[in-house]
Amino acid sequence: MIGKESFTIAIRGILANKLRSGLTMLGILIGVGAVIVLVAVGNGSSKAVQKRIDSLGTNIITVMRGFNRGAGGRGGAGTQSQRSFLTPTDVAALQDKTQAPDIKSVSPTMSATVTATWQGSTYSPSSFIGSTPSIAEASNYQVAAGTFFSQNDLDQHNQVAVVGQTVVKNLFNGANPIGQEVQLNRSTFTIIGTLKAKGSNGFQDQDDVVIAPLTSVEDNLTGSTGSYSSIIVEANSRGVQNQAEAEVSTILDSTHKVANPLNPDFRILNQASLLSTSQSSSQVFTVLLGAVAAISLLVGGIGVMNIMLVTVTERTREIGIRKAIGAKKGDILGQFMTEAVLLTVLGGIFGVGAGLLGSQFKIVGVKPVVQLYSVALAFGVALAVGLFFGIYPANRAASLRPIEALRYE
Repeated sequence: MIGKESFTIAIRGILANKLRSGLTMLGILIGVGAVIVLVAVGNGSSKAVQKRIDSLGTNIITVMRGFNRGAGGRGGAGTQSQRSFLTPTDVAALQDKTQAPDIKSVSPTMSATVTATWQGSTYSPSSFIGSTPSIAEASNYQVAAGTFFSQNDLDQHNQVAVVGQTVVKNLFNGANPIGQEVQLNRSTFTIIGTLKAKGSNGFQDQDDVVIAPLTSVEDNLTGSTGSYSSIIVEANSRGVQNQAEAEVSTILDSTHKVANPLNPDFRILNQASLLSTSQSSSQVFTVLLGAVAAISLLVGGIGVMNIMLVTVTERTREIGIRKAIGAKKGDILGQFMTEAVLLTVLGGIFGVGAGLLGSQFKIVGVKPVVQLYSVALAFGVALAVGLFFGIYPANRAASLRPIEALRYE
């Protein structure tokens, strides 16, 4: 049906009306390019969210203090709420491999508000954490220079600390912080390491942090309260994170003597659940973006049909002459189908190029990440659009009776 002759005539028809053909291809180009770019933006947004969540730590489950609810008020009427505690007993139970085989490490944390002073410069980091050495791996803190504090520092109550890049910038003014003695409130700590930059997690600057051994923080800043701000639990792997969460819940229900498992006095945040939720939301967002872009492909297809109908009308006498000298219905059908498909294929090729080029730039702060399936899908849909919207005009041309076509003025 589509032979060399049909292809040649189709090319000649496209070149005879360059501006009209170019505008028709532009509609397809915009549609294909939009699909590729918008799907890339959705995927890039998903990757960025996943990176932010991963920067919080590796396979972590965060346990936070909740509230105790009990009888209160005069005559025992009503209820009273008071903040519960996360204790060394909880930490010891969570570290028991018999009860929690899927837990790799447990890192209690104590938060404090401090003002750091060094050689006349002062700075208040947004996050000051006292913890154990295991928090480095669990929360994905990597050392840029110097070293992280050790178990010996924890056991000996050594007044040492590591600092994030934002603290280095704002407190030390470009000087090397390693070995410097810094006043944290009224206590002196020695800086033994700096952390690699982690960036923002969307809520706070993760580099605006100071981390010190839990024992020295309790000795000098918070006092020994017998309770922690939170407990960071690291699962053995992402695959067993949900099992580790179940183990944490069961153990704390026991140590806290929770009467109603549906209303515990602690809160658990599972990174895997957070990641799963964000990925589901991002997937819906990407699909919606792709669907919106696909509408422009539909509009481009309607443009192809419109132009082909005009072309058929303009070339009615040509069709009559071809039929009069022996052209069959299939020849005419192939000629106009070829022309419609060529317009969409060329528009699709340029659209792929435009989409790949556009995906090299940040869009509303998101670095697009091209998905190969979106390129193939957009081009395939463009080809299908050409076939679908080219059928009616081509069939209309092929169905013209020679005598009527020759009489057309």
